[in-house]
Amino acid sequence: MPIVPTAAGATATSGGRSRRDPERRERILAAAAELASRRGFHTVGMADIGAEAGIVGSGVYRHFDSKTAILVALLDRVMARLQEGAAAVLAGPGDEREHLSALVRDHIRVAIEDRSVLAVYHREVHTLPEEDRRRLRRLQRHYLEDWVHVLAPLRRDLADGELRLAVHAAIGAIQSTLFFRSGLAPERLADLLDGMAHACLGVEPAPAVQM
Repeated sequence: MPIVPTAAGATATSGGRSRRDPERRERILAAAAELASRRGFHTVGMADIGAEAGIVGSGVYRHFDSKTAILVALLDRVMARLQEGAAAVLAGPGDEREHLSALVRDHIRVAIEDRSVLAVYHREVHTLPEEDRRRLRRLQRHYLEDWVHVLAPLRRDLADGELRLAVHAAIGAIQSTLFFRSGLAPERLADLLDGMAHACLGVEPAPAVQM
Protein backbone atom coordinates (compact mmCIF):
# COMPACT_ATOMS: atom_id res chain seq x y z
CA MET A 1 0.00 0.00 0.00
CA PRO A 2 1.46 3.40 -0.94
CA ILE A 3 2.83 5.58 1.86
CA VAL A 4 2.58 9.37 1.68
CA PRO A 5 4.04 11.98 4.08
CA THR A 6 1.78 13.91 6.39
CA ALA A 7 2.22 17.51 7.42
CA ALA A 8 3.25 16.50 10.93
CA GLY A 9 6.07 14.31 9.63
CA ALA A 10 4.33 11.02 10.31
CA THR A 11 3.33 8.79 7.42
CA ALA A 12 -0.03 7.84 6.12
CA THR A 13 -1.38 5.15 3.84
CA SER A 14 -3.24 6.19 0.70
CA GLY A 15 -6.40 5.18 2.55
CA GLY A 16 -5.82 8.01 5.01
CA ARG A 17 -4.70 6.00 8.05
CA SER A 18 -1.75 7.69 9.78
CA ARG A 19 1.26 5.70 10.89
CA ARG A 20 3.96 6.72 13.34
CA ASP A 21 7.43 7.15 11.90
CA PRO A 22 9.81 4.72 13.67
CA GLU A 23 12.84 6.88 12.81
CA ARG A 24 11.23 9.85 14.52
CA ARG A 25 10.52 7.72 17.58
CA GLU A 26 14.19 6.74 17.75
CA ARG A 27 15.24 10.39 17.47
CA ILE A 28 12.98 11.24 20.39
CA LEU A 29 14.46 8.46 22.52
CA ALA A 30 18.04 9.40 21.61
CA ALA A 31 17.35 13.06 22.42
CA ALA A 32 15.74 12.18 25.75
CA ALA A 33 18.66 9.95 26.73
CA GLU A 34 21.24 12.59 25.87
CA LEU A 35 19.42 15.38 27.72
CA ALA A 36 18.72 13.19 30.75
CA SER A 37 22.32 12.04 30.99
CA ARG A 38 23.50 15.67 31.01
CA ARG A 39 20.82 17.33 33.11
CA GLY A 40 18.80 14.66 34.90
CA PHE A 41 15.49 13.44 33.57
CA HIS A 42 13.39 15.40 36.05
CA THR A 43 14.68 18.72 34.64
CA VAL A 44 13.85 17.85 31.03
CA GLY A 45 10.49 18.75 29.51
CA MET A 46 8.73 17.40 26.45
CA ALA A 47 9.49 20.64 24.62
CA ASP A 48 13.20 20.22 25.43
CA ILE A 49 13.15 16.69 24.06
CA GLY A 50 11.36 17.82 20.91
CA ALA A 51 13.83 20.66 20.35
CA GLU A 52 16.81 18.32 20.81
CA ALA A 53 15.28 15.87 18.34
CA GLY A 54 14.33 18.61 15.88
CA ILE A 55 10.62 17.94 16.37
CA VAL A 56 7.89 20.28 17.58
CA GLY A 57 6.40 19.43 20.97
CA SER A 58 3.14 18.20 19.49
CA GLY A 59 5.11 15.77 17.34
CA VAL A 60 6.57 14.14 20.46
CA TYR A 61 3.06 13.45 21.75
CA ARG A 62 2.27 11.51 18.56
CA HIS A 63 4.69 8.84 19.82
CA PHE A 64 4.60 9.15 23.62
CA ASP A 65 1.73 10.41 25.74
CA SER A 66 3.98 11.51 28.60
CA LYS A 67 7.57 11.98 29.70
CA THR A 68 7.21 8.88 31.85
CA ALA A 69 6.32 6.86 28.75
CA ILE A 70 9.59 8.01 27.14
CA LEU A 71 11.54 6.99 30.23
CA VAL A 72 9.92 3.54 30.32
CA ALA A 73 10.69 3.03 26.62
CA LEU A 74 14.32 4.03 27.14
CA LEU A 75 14.86 1.70 30.07
CA ASP A 76 13.01 -1.17 28.42
CA ARG A 77 15.27 -0.82 25.40
CA VAL A 78 18.57 -0.95 27.27
CA MET A 79 17.41 -3.89 29.40
CA ALA A 80 16.24 -5.73 26.28
CA ARG A 81 19.63 -5.18 24.68
CA LEU A 82 21.41 -6.69 27.68
CA GLN A 83 19.06 -9.66 27.84
CA GLU A 84 19.26 -10.37 24.13
CA GLY A 85 23.04 -10.21 24.27
CA ALA A 86 23.16 -12.64 27.18
CA ALA A 87 20.73 -15.02 25.47
CA ALA A 88 22.85 -15.03 22.31
CA VAL A 89 26.01 -15.74 24.33
CA LEU A 90 24.48 -18.61 26.28
CA ALA A 91 22.95 -20.16 23.15
CA GLY A 92 26.25 -19.99 21.30
CA PRO A 93 29.27 -22.29 21.23
CA GLY A 94 31.97 -22.32 23.87
CA ASP A 95 32.67 -23.40 27.42
CA GLU A 96 31.86 -21.55 30.64
CA ARG A 97 34.97 -19.37 30.54
CA GLU A 98 34.26 -18.33 26.97
CA HIS A 99 30.63 -17.60 27.84
CA LEU A 100 31.64 -15.55 30.87
CA SER A 101 34.11 -13.47 28.87
CA ALA A 102 31.47 -12.95 26.18
CA LEU A 103 29.00 -11.72 28.82
CA VAL A 104 31.60 -9.30 30.13
CA ARG A 105 32.40 -7.97 26.66
CA ASP A 106 28.78 -7.63 25.63
CA HIS A 107 28.08 -5.58 28.76
CA ILE A 108 31.10 -3.41 28.01
CA ARG A 109 29.78 -2.79 24.49
CA VAL A 110 26.44 -1.67 25.89
CA ALA A 111 28.11 0.55 28.51
CA ILE A 112 30.17 2.29 25.82
CA GLU A 113 27.69 2.39 22.94
CA ASP A 114 24.55 3.06 25.01
CA ARG A 115 26.29 4.99 27.77
CA SER A 116 23.70 7.73 28.09
CA VAL A 117 20.74 5.33 28.25
CA LEU A 118 22.40 3.03 30.79
CA ALA A 119 23.29 6.04 32.93
CA VAL A 120 19.66 7.16 32.82
CA TYR A 121 18.63 3.66 33.94
CA HIS A 122 20.75 3.92 37.07
CA ARG A 123 19.68 7.44 37.90
CA GLU A 124 15.99 7.24 37.11
CA VAL A 125 14.69 3.68 37.53
CA HIS A 126 13.52 4.50 41.06
CA THR A 127 11.23 7.23 39.66
CA LEU A 128 9.20 4.85 37.49
CA PRO A 129 5.64 3.81 38.30
CA GLU A 130 5.76 0.87 40.70
CA GLU A 131 4.64 -1.73 38.17
CA ASP A 132 7.30 -0.76 35.64
CA ARG A 133 9.97 -0.50 38.33
CA ARG A 134 9.22 -3.97 39.63
CA ARG A 135 9.16 -5.43 36.12
CA LEU A 136 12.53 -3.97 35.23
CA ARG A 137 14.06 -5.00 38.55
CA ARG A 138 12.84 -8.54 37.93
CA LEU A 139 14.45 -8.57 34.47
CA GLN A 140 17.64 -7.22 35.99
CA ARG A 141 17.71 -10.05 38.54
CA HIS A 142 17.25 -12.63 35.79
CA TYR A 143 20.13 -11.09 33.86
CA LEU A 144 22.40 -11.27 36.90
CA GLU A 145 21.39 -14.89 37.43
CA ASP A 146 22.78 -15.71 33.97
CA TRP A 147 26.17 -14.41 35.08
CA VAL A 148 26.03 -16.32 38.38
CA HIS A 149 25.05 -19.54 36.58
CA VAL A 150 28.05 -19.26 34.25
CA LEU A 151 30.51 -18.23 36.96
CA ALA A 152 29.58 -20.97 39.46
CA PRO A 153 31.44 -23.90 37.79
CA LEU A 154 34.50 -21.70 37.30
CA ARG A 155 34.66 -20.59 40.95
CA ARG A 156 33.71 -23.67 42.94
CA ASP A 157 35.60 -22.15 45.87
CA LEU A 158 32.93 -19.49 46.30
CA ALA A 159 29.66 -19.79 48.18
CA ASP A 160 26.49 -18.53 46.53
CA GLY A 161 26.63 -15.13 48.19
CA GLU A 162 30.27 -14.76 47.19
CA LEU A 163 29.44 -15.57 43.56
CA ARG A 164 26.78 -12.88 43.55
CA LEU A 165 29.15 -10.39 45.12
CA ALA A 166 31.74 -11.11 42.43
CA VAL A 167 29.16 -10.60 39.66
CA HIS A 168 27.94 -7.33 41.17
CA ALA A 169 31.54 -6.14 41.52
CA ALA A 170 32.34 -6.99 37.89
CA ILE A 171 29.27 -5.22 36.54
CA GLY A 172 29.95 -2.29 38.85
CA ALA A 173 33.47 -2.02 37.46
CA ILE A 174 32.12 -1.93 33.91
CA GLN A 175 29.47 0.62 34.76
CA SER A 176 31.93 2.92 36.52
CA THR A 177 32.41 4.47 33.09
CA LEU A 178 28.82 5.74 33.10
CA PHE A 179 29.43 8.47 35.66
CA PHE A 180 32.58 10.16 34.45
CA ARG A 181 34.28 10.70 31.11
CA SER A 182 37.77 9.20 31.12
CA GLY A 183 38.81 10.68 27.79
CA LEU A 184 40.13 7.27 26.75
CA ALA A 185 39.63 5.92 23.25
CA PRO A 186 36.79 3.35 23.17
CA GLU A 187 39.17 0.48 22.37
CA ARG A 188 41.47 1.31 25.28
CA LEU A 189 38.53 1.82 27.62
CA ALA A 190 37.05 -1.55 26.61
CA ASP A 191 40.39 -3.31 27.22
CA LEU A 192 40.77 -1.81 30.69
CA LEU A 193 37.19 -2.57 31.70
CA ASP A 194 37.60 -6.13 30.42
CA GLY A 195 40.62 -6.71 32.64
CA MET A 196 39.00 -5.11 35.68
CA ALA A 197 35.77 -7.08 35.34
CA HIS A 198 37.61 -10.40 34.97
CA ALA A 199 39.74 -9.53 38.00
CA CYS A 200 36.57 -9.02 40.06
CA LEU A 201 35.30 -12.40 38.88
CA GLY A 202 38.64 -14.10 39.58
CA VAL A 203 38.69 -15.73 36.14
CA GLU A 204 41.25 -15.39 33.38
CA PRO A 205 39.75 -13.82 30.26
CA ALA A 206 39.10 -16.11 27.34
CA PRO A 207 40.71 -14.99 24.09
CA ALA A 208 38.56 -12.47 22.28
CA VAL A 209 36.77 -13.83 19.23
CA GLN A 210 37.81 -11.92 16.13
CA MET A 211 34.77 -10.82 14.16
